[in-house]
Amino acid sequence: MMMKWKAVLCLAGAAVVVPVAAHGQSPSGPAGEAPASAEPAASPADIVVTAQKRAQSLSTVPMSVTALTGEQLAARGINDVQDLAKVTPGLNFVQSGSGVPVYSLRGVGFYDTAVGARPTVSVYVDEAPLPFSVMTTGAAFDLERVEVLKGPQGTLFGQNATGGAINYIAAKPRDELGAGVTASFARFNTLDAQGYVTGPLAPGLNARLAVRGVRGDGWQQSYTRNDSLGRQRMLQGRFLLDWQASDRLRLSLNLNGFIDDGDTQAGQLLTVIPLFAPFAATIPLVTNYPRSPETPRAADWNADTPFRKDNSFYQAVLRGDYELTDDITLVSLNSYSRMRMHQRIDLDGTSLSNGDQTVRGRITSFSTEERLTGNFGPATVILGLNYAYDRTREDAFWSMPYSTQNSYFTPLTNDVAAAPYGYQDFNTYAAFGNVDYDIGRLVTLHAGARYTKADLRYEGCSRPGNQHSADASTRLFNGVLAMVGRPLIPPIPLNGCSALDNNLAYAEHIGGTFNEDSLSWRVGVDVKPAERVLLYANASRGYKAGSVPVLSGTSVDQYLPVKQESVLALEAGFKASLFGRMVDVTGAVFNYDYSDKQLQGRINTLAGALLALVNVPKSRIRGFEGQVTVYPTSGLSLTAAATYLDSKVTSDFINYTIIGTRKNFIGNDFPYTPKWQVNLDGNYRFPVSSRLDANLGVNYSYRTSTNAGFGNEPLLYMKDYGVLDLRAGFGSSDGRWQVSAFGRNVTNSYYWTNVAKLFDVVRRLAGQPATYGIQMNWRL
Repeated sequence: MMMKWKAVLCLAGAAVVVPVAAHGQSPSGPAGEAPASAEPAASPADIVVTAQKRAQSLSTVPMSVTALTGEQLAARGINDVQDLAKVTPGLNFVQSGSGVPVYSLRGVGFYDTAVGARPTVSVYVDEAPLPFSVMTTGAAFDLERVEVLKGPQGTLFGQNATGGAINYIAAKPRDELGAGVTASFARFNTLDAQGYVTGPLAPGLNARLAVRGVRGDGWQQSYTRNDSLGRQRMLQGRFLLDWQASDRLRLSLNLNGFIDDGDTQAGQLLTVIPLFAPFAATIPLVTNYPRSPETPRAADWNADTPFRKDNSFYQAVLRGDYELTDDITLVSLNSYSRMRMHQRIDLDGTSLSNGDQTVRGRITSFSTEERLTGNFGPATVILGLNYAYDRTREDAFWSMPYSTQNSYFTPLTNDVAAAPYGYQDFNTYAAFGNVDYDIGRLVTLHAGARYTKADLRYEGCSRPGNQHSADASTRLFNGVLAMVGRPLIPPIPLNGCSALDNNLAYAEHIGGTFNEDSLSWRVGVDVKPAERVLLYANASRGYKAGSVPVLSGTSVDQYLPVKQESVLALEAGFKASLFGRMVDVTGAVFNYDYSDKQLQGRINTLAGALLALVNVPKSRIRGFEGQVTVYPTSGLSLTAAATYLDSKVTSDFINYTIIGTRKNFIGNDFPYTPKWQVNLDGNYRFPVSSRLDANLGVNYSYRTSTNAGFGNEPLLYMKDYGVLDLRAGFGSSDGRWQVSAFGRNVTNSYYWTNVAKLFDVVRRLAGQPATYGIQMNWRL
């Protein structure tokens, strides 16, 4: 008993050691069945992953992979990609402020606010793509496990995975009856309830139905009046069918979706920098507005405006696995998804109408992949073809009636508004292959390549938001044309385009085609010098496709596509289980050479420096990461992990800071890229009687300071911070039920996930405050 309490004390002080790859832990129950306990006792057994599109033990995959079981995710309260950053060193989340999340891995990310922005970290559910980040809201639900693959994944997963890929594996149907419920009640009256039922419908035909509902009150509190924002209203579900049609044919159907009617997040006013400084005196209520307190809940927004979401998503995935022979399998993976967005966002962090935005988006995506996997003695070969069609439609409405922009454009009517839009149609064709070749027992060679042809058809511009804004745009353009002696343009209609090209010709339409191709590749070698020891080295190149922005602009050049970027990655690492499998250790060093990194910056136009997508010619990222997991005694696991990143622009790159200062950014660190990320985790499960177990857990994630833009502007500073989560519970020894208490960000750490200048203000988006609650799990 003394040993158990020593372990408890060791765990309590283990905010010094991390979660992250459950390298060596596996579910205690059947696949996909989350036991009632917070998570199973630590076990050195390896998780089986499909990081290379075939089943492998995690310890034998020659790349850096973070993998966690569904039980571990549930115990830590991880319900979306954002939460994964708490347990995955090198993964970062940025809230763009326009409802579009931005993910980066090891500093490789793409910050853009457009619904149709192509990511650098692609997300999948059972290998079926969620090609745009806004579609990932409901991905972390009823899971068997999640796999986070670091480094370019272009050969097997395709474009837009230059940073890596996240693959969620849904819990699968079983051939015997099962059911379970998980419910929690937390601060802000947040009720999160989910359940599943699974079992056979007929011989060889199994099904699983899972649903989840979340309802909570607002967590943000106005600091100028009695009002709250941030309520949650979420409903999601998934239905799966697995049919063993014959000895060689297996079919799987996955139908899933979500409805999100919660609130959007308001910002915190940091300072005021008028967009048109000569008109600063026309907005005294903004310039004199009280700055936000530096606490997590403080914010402000328009009292009479519903800042809500009306978003919905559904997806259908059909997969077939047919064994052509005992050694060759044909896989057909087809998916169709559709998303509708309608949400309103307060952009200025005040109760005034300095700026707010309404976003309407529609996304349709279809993809099909046909691949052959064959085992030919020492060689494992994958060959495949892939086609994807992605269609995005975004219509936004920006209102700025109480701003210096209004004072400049429509001073008499006070109703300046813009309606930017962007339409994109992507057709992507690819052929790929990969081979792993064993040279004896000790050495394996790896090689893979993918040729991709990406065809883009686009259209976009900014339309006047009302008639007065149309008249103002006409006056502005005609004033410029008159100064240079050019013919004047007729009045711009409400549905007209508000832009001039570099020849001062009025653009009635902006659009065209933008076609690119690329060859991603990967080569590597791994060596197994001893049992349960793996050494590996890889070189790879990946590409991120070009895209077009959605913004309010006056120059045609602002709407031109940005060309594809590429990353050349070199990585060497190791994985080892030591001391009778009581210690698991992984480590890696890497160097990424970036070409044409895509960035939301500014370009020179006749109207000055205006927003646009640009390319950074040359940049690089160097770093290393390591993780140690120890199992000091039965039921106790302690993990420590860290990632170090040294990012830098290595060529001349002249652009503009947040306040419009023109600079050469050579030598600058990447935005949103902290040098250090540290994750610590501990879990201890121990019996207190013959029928009852107790469970204690701690998780701590820390990251150093960074900046929200190039130029090292103090206004964009993002301070270092740490978040501490605790959990404790007890339940039946057979895992059928569990009751636990939890606290997240228990120290109420104040941090922010983004800083931006919008119109006349600079505002922050704060992280979640301290949250605590109780959770109950039960399964049949």
